[in-house]
Amino acid sequence: MSEGDTYSILTQMFLAVLYSAGPIMALALGIGLLVAFFQALTQIQEMTLTFVPKIVAIFLGLLFIGVVFLVPNGLLAKLETLTARKAPQTKEART
Repeated sequence: MSEGDTYSILTQMFLAVLYSAGPIMALALGIGLLVAFFQALTQIQEMTLTFVPKIVAIFLGLLFIGVVFLVPNGLLAKLETLTARKAPQTKEART
C-alpha cells in the first residue's frame, strides 16, 4: 500500500467520523445554547436542567440519524463499499 492509498483511507475515515458525529454534536451544542440562554434569562441556575433536554434531543437525533445510516444508499453503505474496495488491495500488498 502506497502513501497515497493510506492518505485516501485516512481522509475517508475522518470524513465518515465527521459525517456521523457532526449532526449529533451540533444538535447537542444548539440545545445547550438554548438552555443556557433560557437559564440566563430566568436566572435559574439548576445544574440538572442542562442535562435532560440534551439527553432527550440526542436520543431523538440518534433515532433520526440512525435512519439515514440504514437506508440503502446511506453512509453505512458507502463505508461498506469503501472498505470492500480497499480491503483486497491491502491484502494483496501484504503477500
